[in-house]
Amino acid sequence: MAPPRQVERARVAWIDTDAGARIHFTAAFRWAEAAETSLFRTLGIPDQGSYPRRAVEAEYLAVLVFEDELEIELTPERLGTTSITYTWTIHRDGELCVRGRHTVVRVDNEGRPTELDDDARRLLSGV
Repeated sequence: MAPPRQVERARVAWIDTDAGARIHFTAAFRWAEAAETSLFRTLGIPDQGSYPRRAVEAEYLAVLVFEDELEIELTPERLGTTSITYTWTIHRDGELCVRGRHTVVRVDNEGRPTELDDDARRLLSGV
């Protein structure tokens, strides 16, 4: 079975843009993070710890500006013992505009890495 896929729709808000009227690079990471949160909600994974970012990357392929309508698609790419790596894309009218990846690590209340929950692992792997 394929891993789950979360698709979200968004619109570039004024706050997402920089002085050049294009999106500020950080906006793409916020949209990907919103899709990640929605994926957990859709799968019914309760909040079981914190998932700080360990690595982030993005490739910007087309300019996005105020009021552009977007589609963000996020998929778990790899499940480690304590980490999840997601891949994601942002499209505008079918055109690939941003391609990215980020890795999160599940940590306990003291900030130490802790194993992913078995149910979360099963749901995120699509099994």
